[in-house]
Amino acid sequence: MIDHFVWSVLVVPPLLVVAVRLLADRLAPSAAARAVAWSAAAAAVGSTVNLLLFAAHAVAEVPFVDRALGWSAAVVARDTASEPWVPWLSVGLLAAVVCSVWYRWIHQRRLLRLLPAGSAEAVVMVPDEKAGAFAVPGRPGHVVVTTGMRDLLTDRQFEALLAHERAHLAERHHRLVRVTELAVAAHPALWWVGRHVDYLVERAADERAADALGDRRTVAHAIGTAALAGHANPHPSGLHAASIGGIVPRRVSHLLRPHPAALPGILAAVPILVGLSSLVWTGEAALDLVELFMAAAR
Repeated sequence: MIDHFVWSVLVVPPLLVVAVRLLADRLAPSAAARAVAWSAAAAAVGSTVNLLLFAAHAVAEVPFVDRALGWSAAVVARDTASEPWVPWLSVGLLAAVVCSVWYRWIHQRRLLRLLPAGSAEAVVMVPDEKAGAFAVPGRPGHVVVTTGMRDLLTDRQFEALLAHERAHLAERHHRLVRVTELAVAAHPALWWVGRHVDYLVERAADERAADALGDRRTVAHAIGTAALAGHANPHPSGLHAASIGGIVPRRVSHLLRPHPAALPGILAAVPILVGLSSLVWTGEAALDLVELFMAAAR
């Protein structure tokens, strides 16, 4: 079973980082964001379940457990005799993962409660001198803009800002961000992948806004202005034009160029396959553990 631990826990997460670095910026942002987010989720699930399986392996080696369940702890222990520390390390790592994911989940719920309550208006103007704009997910979602932000933008730039935030709502980017945050909480090696999803959803919203307005330069100016004004007042939703996680200079640079040519969408399957490989190996590890317990019970 050790090869499953090595592949899913140690190899796949950094391999996914490499795949994302090589491909994500060369794909259409919307497709890339989805591929990367769900690949990270698959890698995190595969890693966590592997830790769970090895933790169960460790418990099965405890003497009183074998007497209670009527199997041989010695047979179980021989399976990892060359690396006896792996099952017990997995117990500690699994406990850390559970705590980390639970903390992140609670944190996400708290942030969502900070968002303004649902509104019948598609755009909600808030009297506030601080510049801010963000999308509030929901059914229906809406866009919140402060008067401070509105006063900074021309009418055309304001249209661009609204188009950007509506793109977040239409493509449900908050779900991708939340899924990736949980994946990062489960495996810290996925941190860079999580940051790149933040960037990709902003790029996807930029491109959709540019298509809606038919004016890439205006969108670039609106995002640059909003980012400079909102830098000191980031909103906890993470889904707004001033998001520092969006790496604003790179986004503006893309918008000031003609619509970029993307690589074939089929290449988005590369990170997906990397993530799925972890799930496949995890399934095989589960079967191996069941066979081991059956052999120990004879």
